[in-house]
Amino acid sequence: MSQASMTQALMSQTLDLTAYPHAQRERLRFIDCCLHYFGQVARTDLLQTFQTGLASGTRDLALYRELAPNNLTLRHDTKLYYRTATFTPLFEHDPQLILDKLNKYAWQGLTMGPNLSGICLDAVPTIMPADNILAPLLLAISQRQAISCDYVSLSSGQQSRELVPHTLVNNGRRWHVRAFDRRSQSFRDFVLTRFTRIQPLTLPIIVGEQQAQDTSWHHILPLTLMAHPKLPHPQAIELDYGMEIEKGTARLTLAVREALLGYVMQQWLVDCSADYQLNPAQYPLALADHQQLNAITNKALLPGASL
Repeated sequence: MSQASMTQALMSQTLDLTAYPHAQRERLRFIDCCLHYFGQVARTDLLQTFQTGLASGTRDLALYRELAPNNLTLRHDTKLYYRTATFTPLFEHDPQLILDKLNKYAWQGLTMGPNLSGICLDAVPTIMPADNILAPLLLAISQRQAISCDYVSLSSGQQSRELVPHTLVNNGRRWHVRAFDRRSQSFRDFVLTRFTRIQPLTLPIIVGEQQAQDTSWHHILPLTLMAHPKLPHPQAIELDYGMEIEKGTARLTLAVREALLGYVMQQWLVDCSADYQLNPAQYPLALADHQQLNAITNKALLPGASL
């Protein structure tokens, strides 16, 4: 364990942050986050983010300084608190949440905001649906209603359907809705941008159309991935995915819904062929145990599974 980790562990043992109200803990977490990732924080940042008064911001900063006196120092010329060389975070922070906020310019109005412009971007934008499609879909899901719709598919073009939607899914490129299709009497995925009309249906849905009956959705598969065995330097991929050594080989174990398996394998570029026949330059990950796919009925979306 590193010295910083040891220090943080000791601090977490001695500080009982749950003794403070939830709202105050969130403000303390914000102070900690700003110092941890951006190196500075100001009282005005607290005021703008939480809509508190000057006195409240002053108290929060004073309390943080009392809890972690070696984490920050005040410079009177700028009226900013700066991270010290001995800084150790009081809270655990979620990197995904931080990157999402940076990507959405969540901190642009704060003192550190001007320095954050453009430092975090999505290389591939997600295709977003129109509001006149998203709103009735969400309404139907929340109210547990069926919908009548017109949908354009690649195989059959535009057709009218009756669906019972239950979950929205982002596959990394576009949004889908998981729904019971009354025409095929099965649960399927539908791309949100391919709907041209949606209207609610007032008749109640039956038990077999509800999410609880979507067996593929509720079937969780444990999958073991590894770097493609034909890669010349597999350690690069092992580091990318934080793989851990299992029985002498670096592995990554995922728990994936069967209904989403194809999306995950495609997005992560996983070679699912039995003899690892796909090009490792294009598919740097590989399925370590192909027997894990024996329970899958539809392998159409799995790269190389049909080889």
